[in-house]
Amino acid sequence: MSKILIRGARVLGGEPQDVLIVDETITAVGTDLTVSSAEDAQVIEAEGKVLLPGLVDLHTHLREPGREDSETVLTGTRAAASGGYTAVFAMANTFPVADTAGVVEQVYRLGREHGYCDVQPIGAVTVGLDGKKLAELGAMHESAAGVTVFSDDGKCVHDAVIMRRALEYVKAFGGVVAQHAQEPRLTEGAQMNEGIVSAELGLGGWPAVAEESIIARDVLLAEHVGSRVHICHLSTAGSVEIVRWAKSRGIDVTAEVTPHHLLLTDEMVRTYNPVYKVNPPLRTERDVMALREALADGTIDIVATDHAPHPHEDKDCEWAAAAMGMVGLETALSVVQQTMVETGLLDWAGVADRMSVKPAQIGQAAGHGRPISAGEPANLTLLDSAYRGEVDPAGFASRSRNTPYEGRELPGRVTHTFLRGRATVVDGKLA
Repeated sequence: MSKILIRGARVLGGEPQDVLIVDETITAVGTDLTVSSAEDAQVIEAEGKVLLPGLVDLHTHLREPGREDSETVLTGTRAAASGGYTAVFAMANTFPVADTAGVVEQVYRLGREHGYCDVQPIGAVTVGLDGKKLAELGAMHESAAGVTVFSDDGKCVHDAVIMRRALEYVKAFGGVVAQHAQEPRLTEGAQMNEGIVSAELGLGGWPAVAEESIIARDVLLAEHVGSRVHICHLSTAGSVEIVRWAKSRGIDVTAEVTPHHLLLTDEMVRTYNPVYKVNPPLRTERDVMALREALADGTIDIVATDHAPHPHEDKDCEWAAAAMGMVGLETALSVVQQTMVETGLLDWAGVADRMSVKPAQIGQAAGHGRPISAGEPANLTLLDSAYRGEVDPAGFASRSRNTPYEGRELPGRVTHTFLRGRATVVDGKLA
């Protein structure tokens, strides 16, 4: 039997409490837990620190199989644990694509083998992400991986008939289609957000309507078939209004925003530094403010990292040739603290809801996103919210270093992460 006593933590940012973990379970929460109940326990002094349920990321690229030069399940889950995550959902755009039971089971078993966090594979919607023929949705769901979320992320399911069929198919077992909302014809040759900055720089523009038109279509399709749709990395003020309208009609739609879309704008592209090249692109200050407000009022349900690692040669090149994407698992909580907590838009209970409770519900991640109370699984994150420090990618656990925050001061530091009572991070270092 193992015992851990977390002493004096601010549970969900509230008053200090003690939390006792025995083996995999929280057994007591209260003030001044009796010596007898915590006898022989390893004590973690957590005065002033915030205790949250373990974070859950519904949108992670682990790259394995096929692009292990960017990331592996091992390095990606180590990065996740470092960022306070106890569960991640691994996107399907691997090589081979995760469009069969065999591939999703491979990813699932690699996650179990390495053990730094739970890995739940996301299955492709279409074979090879080609958008032409539905993948083995039922077989992936019935596999050992138990897939519940399906996405062609990186590409849009642009054919309305295919999207409708996918929504109808997953409805049978309570699954959800997570859409990468990007009308391909409207974004041919696009390099950044379409607007004043793109015009001044002479770079191909990526119009907001390319995202918004797909979201509008898909929420109507979800309403028509009575199924669930999830919008990946929502990035524009117009998209917010469409999702808000859909929810007012009772349509079963959820949406996510990335940390970088809560903080960074298209003005960053003036540096021509490819680290700021991402899909969807960084938008305007107006969009950023709309996204923050929508996350605060619940129109946007969750924060998801869209952790997209790339080797240096794919980013250390001219803008037009650079790959799109940013790493995000190890900085997500800090960015949310800066943009949402320190601005007064969310309290820590709200952060727990958007980064743990709701993503676990959407993805049906059993044992995650649970209350911090007796009898619950000990999936926990302990955060030193008073910490301030510059981001140094050299210290990342991820195999890749393509962060837009290098040298930027961000608040907060994860000191401990617990996966079912086992410490995966101790004093800010991987266990």
